[in-house]
Amino acid sequence: MTAVEVRDLRVTLGGAAVLAGVDLTVEAGEWVTIIGPNGAGKSTLLRAIGGLVPSTGSIALFGTPAARLPRRQRARTVAAVMQSPVVPPGMAVFDYVLLGRTPYVPPLGRESSADLAAVGEVLTRLDLDRFAGRLLDTLSGGERQRVFLARALVQGAGLLLLDEPGTALDIGHQQDVLELVDQLRRDAGLTVLATMHDLAIAGEYADRMVLLAGGTVVASGAPVDVLTEELLATHYRARVRVVHSEHGPLVVPVRSTRR
Repeated sequence: MTAVEVRDLRVTLGGAAVLAGVDLTVEAGEWVTIIGPNGAGKSTLLRAIGGLVPSTGSIALFGTPAARLPRRQRARTVAAVMQSPVVPPGMAVFDYVLLGRTPYVPPLGRESSADLAAVGEVLTRLDLDRFAGRLLDTLSGGERQRVFLARALVQGAGLLLLDEPGTALDIGHQQDVLELVDQLRRDAGLTVLATMHDLAIAGEYADRMVLLAGGTVVASGAPVDVLTEELLATHYRARVRVVHSEHGPLVVPVRSTRR
């Protein structure tokens, strides 16, 4: 089944065209990573798919036009972790993550014991259980990033949108988060659509990669076909060396020669 099908997607913000006719398909259970230089439209693409910015063109989620999905049904279908989400003041970590279960709570009802158990399980898997009673705004940037992911995971949606999931995370927790997401993808059939700046590890997790530049798709395919020295030099204006590893290509920056 196709999880995401985007056709001729266009987004204009502040009078400027950010996305200029993007086509994208993501199959159920697949991990697709979107890369591209600053201003390419990566985050806007995710926000449009998540229904967070107005767009033209068509977006279908698991075979249903996104515009036809009621809000609660859409929340059960798509979970998103965007950059710099609003942090509610005075809210404890457990309560914030529990908000991810809202689509399953009946109107005027309360969370069930199963909802509470789901939150506890996700907090444990993300090494956050010891922070359950802490106020969210007292955590470090990396700790908050894991809490944002926990809220999205506890939502139980089939599609997970991740906008720069490694933001503010040290390399150890970055690996923990990506490995957990990949495990859920393999064990539960989760579909992942992510944006990543860190090309050093982006190719190790994606089944496919999409390179955006100037609001359009300029390359798409297996990581080995997209993470090439030629494409990165052209669209990032970067000097890099691509090293092929067991799990995918690794991108290493190379300094220019000094005289």
